Amino acid sequence: MSQSGLEQPDSLAAPADFAVAAVPVLAPGQTARFGKYELLRLLGRGSSSSVFLAHDPFAGRQVAIKIVSPEILGDSGKSRLYSRLFLNEASLAGKLNHPHIVQIYDAVVAEKICYLVMEYVAGGTLLQHIRPGHLLPFERIIEIIFKCTRALEFAHQTGITHRDIKPANILMAGGNDIKIGDFGVALTGQTQPTLVGVIGSPAYMSPEQLNELPLDHRTDIYSLGVVLFQLLTGQLPFTADTQANLIYRIVHEASPRPSSLRPDLPPVLDAIVAQAMAKDREQRYPTWRAFAQDLVSAVRHGARNSTGKDLADSVRFGTLRALPFFADFPDAELWEVLRFSEWRHVAPGALVLHDGDRGEMFAFVAAGQLAVSKDNTPLDVLCRGDCFGEMAVLNRRTPTRSADVTALTEADIVFVSAAALKKASDACRLHFYQSFVDVLANRLDSANQRLAATTRPDE
Repeated sequence: MSQSGLEQPDSLAAPADFAVAAVPVLAPGQTARFGKYELLRLLGRGSSSSVFLAHDPFAGRQVAIKIVSPEILGDSGKSRLYSRLFLNEASLAGKLNHPHIVQIYDAVVAEKICYLVMEYVAGGTLLQHIRPGHLLPFERIIEIIFKCTRALEFAHQTGITHRDIKPANILMAGGNDIKIGDFGVALTGQTQPTLVGVIGSPAYMSPEQLNELPLDHRTDIYSLGVVLFQLLTGQLPFTADTQANLIYRIVHEASPRPSSLRPDLPPVLDAIVAQAMAKDREQRYPTWRAFAQDLVSAVRHGARNSTGKDLADSVRFGTLRALPFFADFPDAELWEVLRFSEWRHVAPGALVLHDGDRGEMFAFVAAGQLAVSKDNTPLDVLCRGDCFGEMAVLNRRTPTRSADVTALTEADIVFVSAAALKKASDACRLHFYQSFVDVLANRLDSANQRLAATTRPDE
């Protein structure tokens, strides 16, 4: 069993000294031992399990431990069901390494005990922001939903459909960051029942899920559309006095427009929610990327562009993803770059890099044009997507600038310091160096072509 997850579900086994016992009840300030973990306090208790904040002394970190209630394990039918759900989630642990998905570190699924050890996310869930009076600004909501689309696209590319997207399963990780959790009922390519009325929340389920039809990623797109509707308005799109009536409304009735409940919302959000929640899945967003692109467009429509720091994460992520340099970077590494890079907006004539200065960072042109010159002699013009300044960073013998770089137009520039790159993950650094090789190869090829053109005999 690895720290990041489980190689094989069959390796899950309970320690011999465990037995079915009452889930610990901690008084304020009291702690308790649970295997190798020290339980610090109760985070939440439901009908089937309890979640504790705990300390892992071996890894030196805080974790969250979800423990199935002994009453559930004592019921043979429920025990089989919840053991299967825990086993399903634990088996996905090694496949879902993404900055916006809760990581699973350890798990035990056995007859007498059943628990998961997960990444601890301190900010609570989106449940705190779905009530009138507690709603978030719509710009922040779009950022949250955008990050959900990226995480769920990653899961989809791994062959996984969540099937239980709802505010309670989306955790706040600080600022606009989120992490999606609870993949217990995830579809992994095998035939699995929908479990309506047993597991899951019908209010967030797609019409095809309620009708127990074969599912794909578009069922999660529908569910995330419901979450977006609720975050924007503080209400669910469909409510009813019985589950049967609720299911009928979801399957047959049109969803209201969010702006009918919150008039200050821009019309573009009505269109996004409508497409995400289309009854016919063929009319929904066909891909997570299409959903994400519309969210970015909505943010760009209202984004302030006076400085790079004002740009939303979704806009900056989309900008990096569109640059050829980052074409082969997985999402997780692109989010890493976004966090350690510095974004600046510069005016025409601004000196960006100075000849002779020490090379402590390199940069990318995100928008606009820059001029490269040496002793006032023009050398080159840099456009969107061009990388510059990296030679002084990579050259250990002469780490100084060899030219001036000046803005020809207003420009957005992404800076990466050598110190930040040194602290990046190994995988992220490797992709940087691979892209640097591509940049240098392209420059050498261009230089050879120019040289060949200047030395070609006159015809």
